[in-house]
Amino acid sequence: MLPVLLIVDDEKSTRDALRLALEDDYEVYAAANGKAARAIMESEPVDILLTDLRLGGESGMELIDYARSLPHAPTCIMMTAYGSADTAAEARRHGAYYFLTKPLNLDEVELLLRRAAHTRSLEQENRELSTRLSPVSGLDAMMGDSPAMQSIFNRVRQVAPTTATVLIEGETGTGKELVARALHSLSPRASAKFVAVNCAALSPQLMESELFGHEKGAFTGALQRRVGRFEEADGGTLFLDEIGEIDIPTQVKLLRVLAERSIERVGSNEPIAVNVRVVAATNRHLEEMVREGTFRQDLYQRLNVISLHLPPLRERTGDIVLLANSFVQDFCRENNKAPKSLSRAALELLSAYSWPGNVRQLRTAMEHGVVMSENELVTPADLPDYLSAAPREQARGGHVDAQSALHTEFGLDFTPSFNLEYIERQTILRALQHTGGNRSAAAELLGINRRTLQRKMAAAREIFHQYL
Repeated sequence: MLPVLLIVDDEKSTRDALRLALEDDYEVYAAANGKAARAIMESEPVDILLTDLRLGGESGMELIDYARSLPHAPTCIMMTAYGSADTAAEARRHGAYYFLTKPLNLDEVELLLRRAAHTRSLEQENRELSTRLSPVSGLDAMMGDSPAMQSIFNRVRQVAPTTATVLIEGETGTGKELVARALHSLSPRASAKFVAVNCAALSPQLMESELFGHEKGAFTGALQRRVGRFEEADGGTLFLDEIGEIDIPTQVKLLRVLAERSIERVGSNEPIAVNVRVVAATNRHLEEMVREGTFRQDLYQRLNVISLHLPPLRERTGDIVLLANSFVQDFCRENNKAPKSLSRAALELLSAYSWPGNVRQLRTAMEHGVVMSENELVTPADLPDYLSAAPREQARGGHVDAQSALHTEFGLDFTPSFNLEYIERQTILRALQHTGGNRSAAAELLGINRRTLQRKMAAAREIFHQYL
């Protein structure tokens, strides 16, 4: 498959000359301005972006910033007739791979593009090889002594060797992709590809082409045939993360693929057989979405052959110390620091926190602690400020659900370490958890309007980040 190259220049003669010189070796797209370029990148994953610095009223630097924010960020190359050392340095700060000065030397352009494409290909191969050969690609990548996690591990071992479709449910940060990778690495498909797709990061327009591929001429700008993720994962596993975010038309097409085990590229009626095991994940309540009519019941039934529910970290508090110590050692090695350990006070602080961001948030907190610690102990002073700012929970089993928090006037253990703001935020958090992140339903449960709830969540962004 040819690398996808997007040329952005407001001079038509430059665009046409580059396209003519490069179209044999690349799938070439061209745009005259930043708006057209962004539209192409929204509908087609681009491998290399070659952009002029001056694009009418817009700077090519802004376009590079946009490109680097995409899920499939392209390698970016800047070109300009107004080159200087300062401009080149700024381009590199924005993430440019290289800086070309006009008038262009075509041989130099071709050599640079070959290098960029080769480097990108090697990076992709290394990522895939690391995934396949990593000694922690299976259950070794996950930790937990709690009964809930041991039950998950046992079910993964039981389900992995089969061909059954699996639906993994759990809050953001609980490790759903790790479970999906474990299912793949413990299956007979382990030597084939594991292909992950973040459905929340793709627009409805891009989703269908991304999953099923497209034929040349299928839509404006589709200059070459492109293989989709189902074909890419043939013989292996396709992980559809945040499956609840796909729109109804794509749900219909996905249902057909699961039923018939074949796909049709966009712009073609020819079925292509695919041998793919699908593992889906969501942090939303799909059953509620089915009742609301935003997720098809027949697709839900197809996906939910085997269901795995990952518990939030607050429900497996016995694993916090185990995970925290492991993360500390990992980050010591990554940062070439001498081995460190967590002080008793730090461990108490970690165990008392509710971890709305789950294991992912705990891991980030441990990286902060290792980087900020100046001796062999990681203390509370080295940890993120939000941990010390949150009053400690007085009873480990005292997580009340949203309704009981609202209706039980003296159900909380009021001590000097509790304050009204803390109780309010914890109650809002329970309401959001109870409603699966549905802010309108949470506001109704709390007896406030949605705007008031949104304002309170924004004021404590570090606590409610997963619901904003």
